Amino acid sequence: MSTDLPEKNERFSSEVGEGFPVLSDTTGKVARAFGVVDAARDFPRRWTFYVDVEGIIRHIDKSVATETAGTDIARRLDALGFPKKP
Repeated sequence: MSTDLPEKNERFSSEVGEGFPVLSDTTGKVARAFGVVDAARDFPRRWTFYVDVEGIIRHIDKSVATETAGTDIARRLDALGFPKKP
């Protein structure tokens, strides 16, 4: 999820070849609820939330490295026991 406009997120998702849409939180309401934006910081922190099919947050990565994020996410999903795509 991003606080950018939907059009920008769609363009980004297409450019990097993501197989899923990047959701837009243009009001910042969700970002504030999850603590990635607060009174001391207007710009969202880059955190990854791992949420299971029941909506339970299983892990929060607060040290996202953009250069290795894809590999890091795959490893964490495996370590948490998330099912692999067939």
